[in-house]
Amino acid sequence: MDDDLDIICVDPGEDPAAMERIRALLASQDLEIDSGVEEFVTFQHYGRVLACAGLEGQVVKCVAVDPSLQGREVLLPLMTEMTYVALDRGVTHLFIYTKPAYRPHFEACGFHHLATVPGVVTLLENTPRGLPAYCEQLAHLRRYRDKVGAVVLNANPFTLGHRHLLSQVVADCEVLHVFVVAERSSAFTFDERYRLVVAGVEEMPERDRIMVHRGSAYLVSRATFPSYFLKDSGVVDRAGTGLDLLIFRQHVAPALGITDRYVGTEPFCPVTRAYNADMHRWLETEPLDAAPVRVHEIPRVERDGVAISASEVRRRLANKDLVALAGLVPAPTLALLTTKVQADRPRAELVPAAVG
Repeated sequence: MDDDLDIICVDPGEDPAAMERIRALLASQDLEIDSGVEEFVTFQHYGRVLACAGLEGQVVKCVAVDPSLQGREVLLPLMTEMTYVALDRGVTHLFIYTKPAYRPHFEACGFHHLATVPGVVTLLENTPRGLPAYCEQLAHLRRYRDKVGAVVLNANPFTLGHRHLLSQVVADCEVLHVFVVAERSSAFTFDERYRLVVAGVEEMPERDRIMVHRGSAYLVSRATFPSYFLKDSGVVDRAGTGLDLLIFRQHVAPALGITDRYVGTEPFCPVTRAYNADMHRWLETEPLDAAPVRVHEIPRVERDGVAISASEVRRRLANKDLVALAGLVPAPTLALLTTKVQADRPRAELVPAAVG
C-alpha cells in the first residue's frame, strides 16, 4: 500500500463524521452500512475514506474500494489490517461475503470458497481446512442407514413442541441427527439450550436413534444465514438462506449420509417461514453436484388451539407464570425456568410468612 494512505480504525458508535464518509463510499458501490458492524478498518487520504471493511463477530462485511484506487494493491493490505483487528478481538476464523465477480480477488487474499448463490453472493473463509475439518469430524459419527434425518433447532428454550417434532421425525427415519444452533444471540445461552435438548432427548424412548450435535459456524449462523439473527428488522435475506442450505446439502449432509431434513411449520416468524420455503428449492430441486435432500414440514403441536412455541414460553417466563409454563415444556426445561424465576424474585418473596 502506498504511504499516502492512512490506516484508521473507526468505531461506529463514536465517530459519526467518519461513518458518514464510510456510508458515502459504500453507497458509491451500491452497498449499505450493516448495523451489526462493530469496527471498521479504513484507508483514508486527508480525511477522505477511499477503502473500508467492517467486522461483526467473525464476519467481514461492507468492503468497498474507491475507483480512484483501481490498479493499486489495496485489497490485500486492507484484509491484512482487518486480520490484525480481528486478532485483537480474539478472532482468528473469519468469513467474508462478496459478489461472485469479486471472488478471485478475495481468494488472492487467502480466503477460500464455501458457497455461492449464482449472480448474488459468495461466502468465503480464511482457512482451507475449516469446512473440510468440520465435515471430517461429522463423518466419524455417521451411521449407515437408508433413511437418515436431520433437524436444526435453536431451542430457545426446548419445549414440548420441539419434543413432539423430534418424536414425529424419528418415527419416520432410522437415525436422526439434531443440530443445536450455536450462536450466542438467544435469551438462553448455548450451553443451556444444548443441555436442555440433550436432557429432553434422554427422556424419549427413541433416544438411542437420536444424536445431538453442537452447532457450528457452518449451520444457521451469522456467517451462513445473517438475516435469521435480524428478525426484529423484518429483513428476509433469500441469498442468506441459499448459502446456508447449499453448505448443508453439499457438505454436511454427505458427511453424515443425511437423506431427509425436517422442520416444524412456522405460524409466527416470517424469517423462519421463508427459510422453510427455501429449503425445497436449495435442498430438493436446485441442480447441483450433490444428492438432493428431501424436505418434510411437520405440523406443530398445539395447546388450547395455539401452537406451542419458544417465544410463548419466553413470554410466560417474563411474567413468571410457572403454572402455565408447566404445560409447555418438559421437566428438565421447567426445572431451569423455575430456577431463573426464583433467582429473579426479591428475597422477601422467597421467605415464608410468619405463622401466628
